[in-house]
Amino acid sequence: MRKRVITETTATAAPAAGDWLALEDLAEVEISSEDAAHPIESALVADQGSGWRAALPGKQTIRLLFPQPQTLRRIQLAFVETSVARTQEYVVRWSADGGQSFREIVRQQWNFSPEGANRESEEHRVELAGVNVLELIINPDIGNGNAFASLARLRIA
Repeated sequence: MRKRVITETTATAAPAAGDWLALEDLAEVEISSEDAAHPIESALVADQGSGWRAALPGKQTIRLLFPQPQTLRRIQLAFVETSVARTQEYVVRWSADGGQSFREIVRQQWNFSPEGANRESEEHRVELAGVNVLELIINPDIGNGNAFASLARLRIA
């Protein structure tokens, strides 16, 4: 029998600010709605505010369009909900053909509870080349069509 002693792996340190793509320079953004007090820039650009919020209730789409195809390795998302208990689902998908077809990266649900789990932060590691569309679809409450979607942060490296 062969065996090896392994060490416990440690969590990877947060990327340096320079590792994230400058989305304000590299991408055009399409959104299904936007609260004027919480514009999408505050979720996509570092130190620009408290995040994006939809102006309309229900499912929302945030689409990043890259005129020059990008290679993506990490997608970091953060959501905050401190006032309402709800079950959110989000889907991240990508396209290399201008949005004619998409491939799903992740579909995930999270239960928010104002007294407990009120923050969700995820970092998805990917190896994607030639990406010209990255899409985030947020269903803010799978049991209630009257909830408002929000996004504290979206970073891509």
